[in-house]
Amino acid sequence: MCAGKMAETSILLRNATILVPSKGGSRITPLKAHSLLIQGNVIARIASHIDPPSDNTTIIDCTGKLVSPGFIDTHHHVWQTQLKGRHADHTLVEYMPTGNMQAFHYTPEDIFWGELGGLLEALSAGTTTIVDHAHMNYSTDHNISAIAATVSSGIRSIFCYTPTMKVAEWQPKISMDFNLLPDRVIKQVEELAASGPYGSGRVQIGLAFDALFLPKDIVVDLYTRCRQAGTKLITTHYVRGAVFGKHSLIDLMDSHNVLGNDILISHANNLSESDAEKLVAAGASISSTPETELQMGLGSPVCFQDNVSARSSLGIDCHSNNSASIVGQMRLGLQAERGRHNEKMIQSGKAPRRLHTSVQTVFQLGTIMGAKAIGMEDKLGSLEEGKLADVVIFDALSPGMVCAAEEDPVAAIVLHSSIADIDTVIVDGNIVKQGGTMNRIRVEKSGAPAGVKESVEWSDVARELLKSRDRINEAAAKHGELDLGKAVADMQEILSIEDGSLV
Repeated sequence: MCAGKMAETSILLRNATILVPSKGGSRITPLKAHSLLIQGNVIARIASHIDPPSDNTTIIDCTGKLVSPGFIDTHHHVWQTQLKGRHADHTLVEYMPTGNMQAFHYTPEDIFWGELGGLLEALSAGTTTIVDHAHMNYSTDHNISAIAATVSSGIRSIFCYTPTMKVAEWQPKISMDFNLLPDRVIKQVEELAASGPYGSGRVQIGLAFDALFLPKDIVVDLYTRCRQAGTKLITTHYVRGAVFGKHSLIDLMDSHNVLGNDILISHANNLSESDAEKLVAAGASISSTPETELQMGLGSPVCFQDNVSARSSLGIDCHSNNSASIVGQMRLGLQAERGRHNEKMIQSGKAPRRLHTSVQTVFQLGTIMGAKAIGMEDKLGSLEEGKLADVVIFDALSPGMVCAAEEDPVAAIVLHSSIADIDTVIVDGNIVKQGGTMNRIRVEKSGAPAGVKESVEWSDVARELLKSRDRINEAAAKHGELDLGKAVADMQEILSIEDGSLV
């Protein structure tokens, strides 16, 4: 999985409407009838007319199309593809045993296909960079398989190695193995970080860690060693409320002196003013995941709050329940925030003269603000000369986008587009989706299942996912995990949720 040097190629996008940052970067503005040249993995030039630099240049006619920066997903549990469809009516405590803890049943082969399926879904939806909170660390091979799938997919990723609290037994009640940090875990994350990046530089190693309840010296040692080994960022779940308690993890991280600009907090619902001040002062960032947070009782997304909006971004969380579309999160988050703000005015007997939150704001949350959250705003998040070539091309003449794209291209994407409108996706100068169809992928053999072909297409992946899903469901049935009421009662005891808190 070592990085290799990319052969110099060029792609010319002609006669497009290209979405670029305005001077100062406060808005996204359209450049109509313009061209964009990609050389190698970099945006080399944006101009009204560009001649192809060589006879081998791939030319894409973008007449009637919008060219957007690739979307950046800053919180996602990618391995969970085989669990899709089971959480439609679940709260957080119902999701945990039926989702999170199902990694118990995944073999490394299951992880490979789950990871690959999730990443291809994200790419098809226009996500070009993903922060993968990979909480499935049941063995060293689980991580190797996940990284192999990530490299194979063609996506740009920060693979956040996760010391995981594992299920020890399901019966007579769920019990957990709380030994999160055996020697193999710390050794592997250090080795992976020091040996990366992978996939020609696309895949970097991060750390995901939620066990801040461990003794201070253990937590500080882990953060120090991972940073010294070269982890790109460190991400942590944080929600204040009845399930995970009302104490502040931000205060705890601050007292441990581990807050920094490489810290990414997922969710952060119901954070205090003190939390916000400490996060902003440290240069840390937040990933809001509107679909999960609104469904599972976590609270309103905080990404629109004035005290943290400058450090916020968007994520998917669990595509086992949600769409993998960052545009979908933009739309839901935007309208939920508008509704929340408007309702406050209605309750006071008034009505809004103008809307409080704009499509421009939420579009930037899914692009340049995502790049800022992972410390890569100088390379990603906007279409500018010299930045990495992560690009999404929308069909502006589709039934959903026609006319809207002429009136306001940003609004057309945020409010009118669907995944079906995404014609082409380019990551690191490589075309991964074209003509609305995912390209074949070359499999990274080191860590892939035995016997897998050198290249696969989506239909191959889909067949393997269905077989894997059957294996996982059969294993779960043998453990008698189908009693959801019992599982929730067990979770209440594991998480020390007070009686009467779940209603």
